[in-house]
Amino acid sequence: MAESTGHSSLQGRVALVTGAGVGIGQAAAIALARAGAFVGIHYHSSADGARQTLQTIRAAGSDGLLLPGDLTREEDANAVVDQLVQAKGRLDILFNNAGSPLRMVPFAEMPLDLWRQVFDVNLTSAFLVTKRAVGHLRASGHGAIVNNLTLSMQTGGSGGAAAYAASKGALHMLTRTLAKELAPQVRTNAIMPGVIETRHHEVYSTPEKLAGYRQQTPLGRNGTADEVAEAVVFLASDAAGFINGAILDINGGRFLR
Repeated sequence: MAESTGHSSLQGRVALVTGAGVGIGQAAAIALARAGAFVGIHYHSSADGARQTLQTIRAAGSDGLLLPGDLTREEDANAVVDQLVQAKGRLDILFNNAGSPLRMVPFAEMPLDLWRQVFDVNLTSAFLVTKRAVGHLRASGHGAIVNNLTLSMQTGGSGGAAAYAASKGALHMLTRTLAKELAPQVRTNAIMPGVIETRHHEVYSTPEKLAGYRQQTPLGRNGTADEVAEAVVFLASDAAGFINGAILDINGGRFLR
């Protein structure tokens, strides 16, 4: 794994990636390690994928730590942060990536329990982890938070995504609030991916729908997890030292604000 140089180098820093067993989280954990960071690899239901993430990182000459937990539970969220800090003595970067629509259900049919579960998975988990991490991020000297949003919060999604879009919209507002409250010690930004061809869209989109998205995108294709991961590395690095409270669109021009 070639060591990064210059302002994008994360050499000596410690990063926590939530939901690092699949998709964007897995790619981001590997990319952060490639840039020099030691990576805490959180997972909940994707243990095999998390182990693969760690194997890939180690095979390339870096290292990380597996951190299981249900981040909707305060004790688990606290333990994930605490174990990483105990192991490495610091925390510099937090990528709040964990999240899911759980199920696509039309708004008029949405059970209250599912609504609450989706908000817990996408918003409460980020709240709990960030709250536990704030003190360490402030002490780091290079504190950076990156939150993972979704284009659905701009477009409303393609049907049945009311809870998912609303929870990510709330995370958007939390990003802006933290950018003010935690500065200057910690920068807080977010990425807003469009259609990224990961397991998420294997579950929630048909092949026909994915083909339609490609046709609707000016670049003529959907994105990859690796492309999103590079944006996470940038926002976490000193190269983004004057970027705070920003939302970075990664959608190939499919949606322009």
